Amino acid sequence: MNANGDTVKTGVFPTSVIENTVHTASTGINRMHVGLFVLCFLSSMLGGTVSTLMSVYLPVAVRDLLGSRDAEQLNRISAYINALFIFGWAIGGFLWGVISDRIGRKKSLLLAVACYGLATSLTGLMHNWESIVFCRFASGFGVGGVLVISFTLLSEVWPEKSRAVFTGILSIGIPVGIFSAGLINYIVSSWRQGFLVGLIPLALALLGTWLLEEPPNGSKQGENGRGHWTADLFSAAHRRDLLIGSLTFGTMLIGLWAIFSWLPTWVQSLLSGHDAQKERGLSMMLMGMGGLTGGFVSGWFSKAIGNQRAMIACFAVCTLLSFLLFKTNSHFSGIVYTEIAVLAFFFGVSQGVLSIYIPHLFPRTLRATATGFCFNIGRLFTGTAVLFVGVLVASLGGYGNAIFLFSLVFVVGLFAVLFLKHKPTTV
Repeated sequence: MNANGDTVKTGVFPTSVIENTVHTASTGINRMHVGLFVLCFLSSMLGGTVSTLMSVYLPVAVRDLLGSRDAEQLNRISAYINALFIFGWAIGGFLWGVISDRIGRKKSLLLAVACYGLATSLTGLMHNWESIVFCRFASGFGVGGVLVISFTLLSEVWPEKSRAVFTGILSIGIPVGIFSAGLINYIVSSWRQGFLVGLIPLALALLGTWLLEEPPNGSKQGENGRGHWTADLFSAAHRRDLLIGSLTFGTMLIGLWAIFSWLPTWVQSLLSGHDAQKERGLSMMLMGMGGLTGGFVSGWFSKAIGNQRAMIACFAVCTLLSFLLFKTNSHFSGIVYTEIAVLAFFFGVSQGVLSIYIPHLFPRTLRATATGFCFNIGRLFTGTAVLFVGVLVASLGGYGNAIFLFSLVFVVGLFAVLFLKHKPTTV
């Protein structure tokens, strides 16, 4: 039952479990919470691995596929591969939110995990770039769904007293996965063998079918949310919150993925003349470690200074560090690692803070759909940005200039946080 006295169907757990969850919201965390958190965390972590695995292998994978060293052609195909993954993520994140509001969180979560696991496993078996693009689109489609569903699910069932902290900890799943992608690249030189990591989320999805129970009468959304989701989502009551959520999350996302997708290639360009496998791997490991640390402390950080101040700090520091990283380094040195780590730390903080804040802008019956929209509408622009980084490299004088151009979107996010008033509604 929500704050208005209406009955709410979560579509995830049997009635007895829901009642137990309501009871423990004031008393603490039980075994069900722990199992749920582990599943959500592992799903997100492996999603982070899948997201950045192609980025670390991109310079060698594209050369292997094309059998060509023509720089313009390599950049164009690399841009297609990176961009289509993000477009898949955007479409998947939105559609899986709608699906999970209708068939239940558990079914949707496990199907999304299986989707990106299967597509990732198949990526290493492909022998032309067109097939790789299709597999990466499917991988992104699954990853986008996992992130929306896992954060929505945790926000619905976790005890309110510690919800912000554990949502922040959940947000480090992606950075842990990014670190893992760098580690895989550091250890495994063959990109085809590296993509066999997709077998792990496939196994997790199968295991989850036995660990979570789907109630026979809890798989559909409440009566008020069925058949009218577009009208509800874009109604006057939610329009402002959609704008705030989409703008803040979207601007951080565009800058983040323009950097994530092209950072290893930029590092390689600074070390022209030899294969910078170790440097690429260490750079992505630092991105993961910085994001992990930032995400872990984000709950305490937001509680200490407030969500708005935390987001201002994130956007301001990301703007400054993007300038330092991509405009002051013309050759590779140890300072590059330090700047990557600091930038990644505030990336991590931002993802935790926004993941805590955005779901509770909306009522439960529309939460996954609305959160999916806010989390993913920006990815359509992100995919375009990632595509154009590759296309504009030559005309802008290098990867550093191209990446920095798109990282200026952090300034837009900073102004949005400064001038838009945030009024969360917890239901």
